[in-house]
Amino acid sequence: MHSDAVLPAVSGTVGHEAAITIPKAKPSGKFVVAPLATGRGRKAGNDDVVVVDYTAKTWKSGNALPGTYGKEDAPKVFPVGEGAVIPALDRAVQGQRAGSRVLVVAPPAAAYGTTGNAGLGVSATETVVFVVDVVKVLAADAIVSGEQSSVSGELPEVQVSRSPAAIAVPDAAAPRRLVSRTLVSGPGPKVKTGQTVVLQYSGAVWEGNRGKDRAALFDSSWAQHHPITVVIGRGNVLKGWDRALVGAKVGSRVLLVVPPGPGFGAQARKGIPGRSTLVFAVDILAAA
Repeated sequence: MHSDAVLPAVSGTVGHEAAITIPKAKPSGKFVVAPLATGRGRKAGNDDVVVVDYTAKTWKSGNALPGTYGKEDAPKVFPVGEGAVIPALDRAVQGQRAGSRVLVVAPPAAAYGTTGNAGLGVSATETVVFVVDVVKVLAADAIVSGEQSSVSGELPEVQVSRSPAAIAVPDAAAPRRLVSRTLVSGPGPKVKTGQTVVLQYSGAVWEGNRGKDRAALFDSSWAQHHPITVVIGRGNVLKGWDRALVGAKVGSRVLLVVPPGPGFGAQARKGIPGRSTLVFAVDILAAA
């Protein structure tokens, strides 16, 4: 994190589009992260997931770049320290608390590289200025809060702590249709088609775990040490997830039983035989 003798001026309040005034001087070429307002929320670290809004402008040409404060735009959601976004955003949020606003001056190496971004009108030599609002920071081991409801004996039981969710599959035949049960009802808004959602989840195969007190998991975000981010309702995930999670409330825990049709079908995957019925415990942490 560096400072500089000459920095752009920023006006406006956190949570609203910033006004950026570029100085007449040329950029120094330094990468600068300058805190403008300090929030009181969780501090962002590697493997956490952040939700940010930002305003952007090129230094040399003074052109406004697409940000996230337009009516049709959504906040940016990404895991910290994994290179999921340009370095300017990834490095800017590290160590920042939720509720903070930071000014970022990004030379090409920290912005769009030596090729620039023709689609945005950013040249290979352009320095980009960002004003980043850290909306939310989700811990790598985050889970939803609230009392969990019980389910009928014909459905799997779920236990969640700050470790992979434990799933117990009953000694019974799997349902033939998609099953979705809300175990914890969240207080947030309903998830909409096209939103980026932040999820914790564990998954198990029904058939191979019938009657076991603890199912063997074929996958778990908790085991990966951070939540996942996916666009929901657009065919980017299993059909069963798209159908069940659109309309669910943020902050909810959902039990999903996904038969082969809206699952992986006849295709075998690592640890998943073809035509398997799948069981998932899903925590919906955020949607943007």
